[in-house]
Amino acid sequence: MKMKIKEGTLRNKMGFTLVELLVVMVIIGMLAALVFPRLIPKVGKGKQSAAKAQIELLGQALDQFRLDTNRYPITSEGLNALLTNPEISGWDGPYLKKGVPNDPWGKPYNYQSPGSHSDYDLFSYGADGAPGGEGENKDINNWE
Repeated sequence: MKMKIKEGTLRNKMGFTLVELLVVMVIIGMLAALVFPRLIPKVGKGKQSAAKAQIELLGQALDQFRLDTNRYPITSEGLNALLTNPEISGWDGPYLKKGVPNDPWGKPYNYQSPGSHSDYDLFSYGADGAPGGEGENKDINNWE
């Protein structure tokens, strides 16, 4: 017994037509145009939150350094004093598990001790790498 296959049913099972693929691509493009502009500002806020968290953790390491040595590292010693002993008595580090991180924009954190706002100033200039700014370019620091 032979089965007769209709030509139309065989063609429908072979795949999508070019028009169907184009319609799907247009729909995906429209969704992307609506979603991406809303996600981009969230990426900047996420980096700012990460920088605040890193500054907080570095501050805790600096406080531990101070408890052991009775002072914060001076500007010339920098944050590297948290990893290697700059020949200070009482140093019981390293105070960081890994190396000193860069800020989320790939630049080193700025450290000054004594600071002009507190015992030490620890800050990042944000995305633009320049003082001041708004949004993602806003400076992130330990005194505000």
